[in-house]
Amino acid sequence: MNCPDCLSRATKEQKKKMALGYRTFRCFVCQRSFNERSGTPFNYLEYPTEIILLVVLWRLRYKLSLRDLAEMFLERGFVFTHEAVREWEARFAPLLAEQLQAKRRGYAGISWYVDETYIKVHGKWCYLYRAIDSNGNLVDSRLSEKRDMEAARRFFLQACQTVGHTPERVTTDGHDSYPRAIRETLDSDVIHRCNPYLNNRVGQDHRGIKQRYYPMRGCGKLRVSLTLLQGV
Repeated sequence: MNCPDCLSRATKEQKKKMALGYRTFRCFVCQRSFNERSGTPFNYLEYPTEIILLVVLWRLRYKLSLRDLAEMFLERGFVFTHEAVREWEARFAPLLAEQLQAKRRGYAGISWYVDETYIKVHGKWCYLYRAIDSNGNLVDSRLSEKRDMEAARRFFLQACQTVGHTPERVTTDGHDSYPRAIRETLDSDVIHRCNPYLNNRVGQDHRGIKQRYYPMRGCGKLRVSLTLLQGV
């Protein structure tokens, strides 16, 4: 394992392990000791990395309060407060979102269903643009303060960068900005279907977001809100 300080390969594993079971190493160049989590965002934490990630994942995926998670893991022998859950969510939720977003590259279908919904962030109403494919898999999402041509164009650009390709067919509602945004951002050959009934699929898919959003009475911070709404 390379040294996180000097990046030297001249390291040796020590017999002693950390209290959490992680291996320790010593660098012969800078004479520093380190462990498997050194140089990562999880260094110096008092709990195993997999436990922290599981707490954050359950927080984002299910309708669980901060105190619910603290109580659930207390039954499993891990003692921490609801404030610890809040801190872990703010620190590590963006990391989870980046990993999940990267895994969507190349796996989205060629038929997209696009729609937007209202989300209140820090007391202000915003627009959440979302797209799913014909199998119901999330293509991408983007939070915007406005619902206009520029917001639609940026969403399609981001979606194409995320999944790595443009769709063959896009289904939207009757919003006026979509036809031009699709034509200028994606391709003139992309088939655009403007039908609110066919687009009920993504409208129903918004329910998952709403179910997590309503108990919170709105999102407090923009960065955490973006992570929550990335489809984790």
